[in-house]
Amino acid sequence: MRQFIERIERLDAEKKDLAEQQKEVMAEAKGRGYDTKVMRKLITLRKRDQNDIAEEEAILEMYKEALGM
Repeated sequence: MRQFIERIERLDAEKKDLAEQQKEVMAEAKGRGYDTKVMRKLITLRKRDQNDIAEEEAILEMYKEALGM
């Protein structure tokens, strides 16, 4: 059991390091004038299936038209 706990602890430390590196990259991008909120959305979209995205966008457009937007 000790080995499992120690492995989990090492993985948690690695996750913390990776999260810090991601923050640094976002800070660098922001410093160069990029909108990090939009970048985060793009990263999320790239993880999704293109068909799901297209379907969601079509429904969104239909709802917007129904509301006169």
